[in-house]
Amino acid sequence: MWPDLALAPLSMVYSAVTRARLALYRSGALAARTIPAPVISVGNLTTGGTGKTPLVEWIARALARDGFRVCILTRGYGRRDPQARVIVSDGERLLADARRGGDEPRLLAESLLGVAAVISDADRAGAARWALEHLRSDLFILDDGFQHLRLARDLDIVTVDAMNPWGGGHLLPRGRLREPRRGLARADCIVITRADQSPDTAHLRAQIGKICGGRPVILSHAHTARLRHVTSGEVLPESAIAQPVGAFCAVGNPQAFFSHLRRDGHTINYTRTFPDHHVYTQDDLDEVTHEAAQAGAQGLLTTAKDAVKLGALRCALACYSVEIELQFDDEERLLNLVRSTAQRGGLRS
Repeated sequence: MWPDLALAPLSMVYSAVTRARLALYRSGALAARTIPAPVISVGNLTTGGTGKTPLVEWIARALARDGFRVCILTRGYGRRDPQARVIVSDGERLLADARRGGDEPRLLAESLLGVAAVISDADRAGAARWALEHLRSDLFILDDGFQHLRLARDLDIVTVDAMNPWGGGHLLPRGRLREPRRGLARADCIVITRADQSPDTAHLRAQIGKICGGRPVILSHAHTARLRHVTSGEVLPESAIAQPVGAFCAVGNPQAFFSHLRRDGHTINYTRTFPDHHVYTQDDLDEVTHEAAQAGAQGLLTTAKDAVKLGALRCALACYSVEIELQFDDEERLLNLVRSTAQRGGLRS
């Protein structure tokens, strides 16, 4: 209780800075940079994992099927040099590993090879202009972009985690909110993620509706698409994995991952968490495999985001990444929204 209250003054300072910054953009004192191509932003109100990455992948695939040359712009948290521009993928080749480009950008680059380019750069407007010239990109997805007001966008999609929608109810650093929940009023569409893990999505939907009026609020949940061996790349059905298993991850919401596995029918007798974006060492993996084996685990499961950082390490137990895909309660509405944005966007100069 006391540590929580001690952070309250810092949250007040953070709130004042956030309000002032938003006011400067609203007044035009600070101007968003525009590019001559459609920009779709996928972001959130809170820190930590809210299921943005699978949504970015889903949008990229949908628009690539329509013939767009998609480029994903991301800051690339946790990478070696956060100020460098790193071309993680040009859409056809993987050009940077997770340490240089960031774990989530590398995951997107691997998943979307042949579909979309991925660039890690704090200056996302500059990265977009580079991609227009060098990659002939004609549509951009701004990953984690809701608070990145320096780049104008045609569509703002915000993900809200049904398991913890409001980040504990407080702004950083007391809570996990990046801005007050009323900031959702800037969004064009809200996607409630992990809807299947919440007992009362109707109440959450009503809360969001009061803030956002008639804007679309779409429910989504993740399902396991496949399990992939982290070193060999072999794909196995879930039924082929011996039970019980251990599970480990370095993501923003580890309990959501463990709950997902249990709902899939896995018997988990060991779990281990690391800080979000953690860079694994051989000692880390040796410790995990030793502890899991001591607990009786027959194998290990981790997230696809973690798997991109494990390929060069040795693992004494069979280790598989869980690759997920999203399903929506109104997929057609979301698809029409991103398609119409892509078709009418890009007219700014």
